[in-house]
Amino acid sequence: MAETITTTSNSDEDGMSAVVYSKYGGPDVLEFKSIGKPVIEDDEVLVRVHAAGVDRGVWHLMMGLPYPIRLVGYGIRAPKNPVLGMDVAGVVEAVGKNVTRFQSGDEVFGIGTGSYADYARAHEDKLAHKPANLSFKQAAAVAISGLTALQGLRDHGRIEPGQKVLIIGASGGVGTFAVQIAKAFDAHVTGVCSTAKMDLVQSIGADHVIDYTRDDFAERKQHYDLILDIGGNSSLARLRRALVPQGTLVIVGGESGGRWLGGVDRQLRALVLSPFVSQKLGTFISSENHEDLLVLKDLIESEKVTPIIDRTYPLTEVPEAIRYLEDGHAKGKIVITSG
Repeated sequence: MAETITTTSNSDEDGMSAVVYSKYGGPDVLEFKSIGKPVIEDDEVLVRVHAAGVDRGVWHLMMGLPYPIRLVGYGIRAPKNPVLGMDVAGVVEAVGKNVTRFQSGDEVFGIGTGSYADYARAHEDKLAHKPANLSFKQAAAVAISGLTALQGLRDHGRIEPGQKVLIIGASGGVGTFAVQIAKAFDAHVTGVCSTAKMDLVQSIGADHVIDYTRDDFAERKQHYDLILDIGGNSSLARLRRALVPQGTLVIVGGESGGRWLGGVDRQLRALVLSPFVSQKLGTFISSENHEDLLVLKDLIESEKVTPIIDRTYPLTEVPEAIRYLEDGHAKGKIVITSG
């Protein structure tokens, strides 16, 4: 359930710059303005934001689509949280009285509330100490996409060493993490992407790369133990054709399906069909937790995973960053810098 940001009075001492919106819509609804700093609860941390990530989740919250997200606490007619942004990396400014993991001055990364601003709130259990070998810009790209990739492969895909894994959407924010994490689990990885992104996917460890503009993964002789479909639009029938008889399909997202379903229709059909077939078909909602952030931190510090950043924009250019995301040309993550 989303929480409403509470802000202090907009004085020079308590004010900050932020990207805000008061109605749902495209990037034009976003405004750069001065507002009050957020006030933290007892189990929260106030983070001085150095960088923040851009992902499809931010786009959905900006648009208020699909409509069901408005019903789970984000605001029916208008957004409850006036400041956009979730992925965050920065320095702890203050901590609530119940916080035990962090103190002022700590460098952290994770998921916050309203990270397209100079300061953001974050629950203690959605933060971790920043990997020592990453800049703030790199760390801001990790949490949401990295957790989705990790949990999709490990928890729901039950990935095992030696398995043949197909990652559809391998060049995007989640996909670039998924390729590297699957290789860290000693899987044999095939990535699916467009022609212009093939070199990137190969460079991050994919054993094979399929150009979807020229080749159909579902018509190849190769079948896969695990398919992670990230934001694709392939039918269940096509995806199942590429699976071995006892294989596993994990659907992470989809950008079709209209204003009500928003791509969730494939996930729902997969869950309904799964009990009646030999293949395991499913989906999930990523869990935002401290423990898995530490797993990602270990993978990064051991140099098995590196965030891939396409473009960086200053806080004043968040609308342009989201337009670039909408165009679908990004390779890896887009990052906003603050301060």
